[in-house]
Amino acid sequence: MERVETRTGGMAAIIDVPGPGSNVARLRKAKGWGQDRLAAASGVSKSQLGKVERGERALTQGVAAAVARALGLPLDEVLGRAPVPPRSEESLKALHAAVRRFDLPGGPAAVPVPTLRAGLAEMVALRGDADLAAVLAKLPGLVVGVQSHAHAVGTPEAWAMVTQAYSAVYWLAARHRWMVLADLAVTKQKIAARQADPLSLAIAARDEAGVHLNHGDYGDGLGVVERAIAQVEETATGRSREYALGMLHLRGLTLAGRARERGAADDHIARAWALAERFDAEANRYGIHFGPENTAVHVIATSGDLNRHQEAVSIMGELVRRGGITLPATRISPLHMNLARSHVTLGNRDLALEHLEKAWKLAPQLAKVHPTSQEVLRVLTSRHKRSNPRLTRLAKLADVRF
Repeated sequence: MERVETRTGGMAAIIDVPGPGSNVARLRKAKGWGQDRLAAASGVSKSQLGKVERGERALTQGVAAAVARALGLPLDEVLGRAPVPPRSEESLKALHAAVRRFDLPGGPAAVPVPTLRAGLAEMVALRGDADLAAVLAKLPGLVVGVQSHAHAVGTPEAWAMVTQAYSAVYWLAARHRWMVLADLAVTKQKIAARQADPLSLAIAARDEAGVHLNHGDYGDGLGVVERAIAQVEETATGRSREYALGMLHLRGLTLAGRARERGAADDHIARAWALAERFDAEANRYGIHFGPENTAVHVIATSGDLNRHQEAVSIMGELVRRGGITLPATRISPLHMNLARSHVTLGNRDLALEHLEKAWKLAPQLAKVHPTSQEVLRVLTSRHKRSNPRLTRLAKLADVRF
């Protein structure tokens, strides 16, 4: 927690400014290191570290991963894990119990297949709305139901449903940075996918690479992506092949961008754009989108990771000129977070606040736990020189005390 003194109406006030970047100084000092030592060990300049620690610059997840490696800490300790809301503790316990039963046949009475399919469709919709609380509440029963069905009938279609349910488990865990659960989810997802179909395998690989992304192991994640791409090119055909390759390249460009591997990022970007041009509308499988819009959303985020902030702003402008975005809140809210990060880096705090407000309006639960949202709010709050009702409102929503 960083404490920043400001003046409002002539009176001094202390603002508690939480956010991943505020953890850097605390963790560094706990290890007994100065900024010089951390800069040398992480490959991040002392100037940049100082700005991050003072709340003058948002901590990116790529820099956070470098800091975590240097300090010998897991990435989620630097970024911070989202707490479990008290009213959701029982649901999380039930979800862990459902995951533990993955290999055990039997269980509750069989759930009709149409009911299971309806539950999976509802889960896709809840993910789209970024309703994290509802996803957590409904996932345990859904996981138990599809697992029992798959053990009973053993068909590829049944195991594909298990794969889809575990993709939702991974999504939920990754959003909160509950990495033990995320690791378990992709392990089970991959086992189920091997008994399902090539597309399920590709989505499982995409989520497995996502776990490496969330741990900051970008090189390993890229290895998973490249292996999966080769497998899809050998086994898949038609529209499913184009979709699978596209969403894998989106994961690849994100990983490469976080790793600051510009050549690899640009290669994945070019391939993703080429595939996206074959889609007139966004394809949606398991709640995972691919098409022109989601490609643009990912490229905007990666442009920010590569310090191409003006390029990110320009791509957004082109999206608007083409008629806007039809993607669900789970994709549009992070888009606005990343645009807010680019604008705050470019020095336009008003536009940064505007985009951050849009992110919160679209998906408040997601914005509250997302590290980019937390960091942009931390920087805006640290830099503000006078009372700003809009910023005050966001700070209250985020539990930042004025």
